[in-house]
Amino acid sequence: MQSELLHDFAPRLIAWQRDHGRDSLPWHGTQDAYRIWLSEIMLQQTRVETVIDYYLRFLARFPDVTTLARAPEEAVMAHWAGLGYYSRARNLHAAARQIVDTQAGCFPTTFDGLLQLPGVGRSTAAAIAAFAYRLPGAILDGNVKRVLARVFAIDGWPGEKRVEAGLWNLAETLLPDAAGIRAYTQGLMDLGATLCTRARPRCPACPFGDTCLARKLGRQSELPRPRPKKTLAKKSTAMLILLHGDEILLEKRPAPGIWGGLWSLPEFPIDADPAHAAAVLGYHANEVRKRPAFEHGFTHFQLHIQPWLLLVERPLVAAEAVHLWLPLADSERAALPAPVKRIVRSLSE
Repeated sequence: MQSELLHDFAPRLIAWQRDHGRDSLPWHGTQDAYRIWLSEIMLQQTRVETVIDYYLRFLARFPDVTTLARAPEEAVMAHWAGLGYYSRARNLHAAARQIVDTQAGCFPTTFDGLLQLPGVGRSTAAAIAAFAYRLPGAILDGNVKRVLARVFAIDGWPGEKRVEAGLWNLAETLLPDAAGIRAYTQGLMDLGATLCTRARPRCPACPFGDTCLARKLGRQSELPRPRPKKTLAKKSTAMLILLHGDEILLEKRPAPGIWGGLWSLPEFPIDADPAHAAAVLGYHANEVRKRPAFEHGFTHFQLHIQPWLLLVERPLVAAEAVHLWLPLADSERAALPAPVKRIVRSLSE
């Protein structure tokens, strides 16, 4: 049974993808390595529905790798703001510059060459190679791990090294030849995103509905095993909303780090005096108002944010390089983290 399942996996998946797979997303149907690379980076840890608008806006501003490489970091971060995991944007920019500076703007055409780009790992390199150059290579993102764990009844948490190594070996074993690699790779992505979903998988419509070992064992809801539960750390910070007329003071975040390279609001300890925090920056507050606090979740911790609104007198001297007075009307186009945009938008409510 296992050998038959291994042998039939790729042909079944390819046939299903050609009849039922997705083909209307903005990055489908292209063999342009730049566009494929951009979509794969954006889709890392981000849902398709969220990525579509960002992808289209990003392409409109940076239509090719040379344009991206020559753009200032501020412009790149502004078009990424709100998509999260900002190291992806910094790596994207660095990779574009690497391609232009060392490869005359020519995108790598081999798996090993793709793997040398900042932010491109084994699975992403394989996806780009398959879609752009029809080169066979195994992908293993979260959706693919779920499909393989269920179809072949692989126990354990896929993030565990032993389990992940086994999944990589299986993924390599299942690969078709070059002629079918595009449909196969897309099929794996489509199956995990549309049928073999984390909750309520649509098993009757699945091309492996009659052979999936998890289904035969009634273990669809158990596999793959979830990440061992871990209590998220809780952190707190206060943010200064310093207003002078219709302008707001922003502070550039250092890179690397949380929100690295983005413009944010100055922060200070949650139990400190906001007027004193403003004074440290050189501003006298004429009025201080406490704004509603809220929570913002990261992968490894939960951040409690307490904003304080202060109306200040703007000094005559120019602000430091890390600070910027920005008209509120321009804030929507600025490279601000999502929770900071939320705070700024609330000022007009």
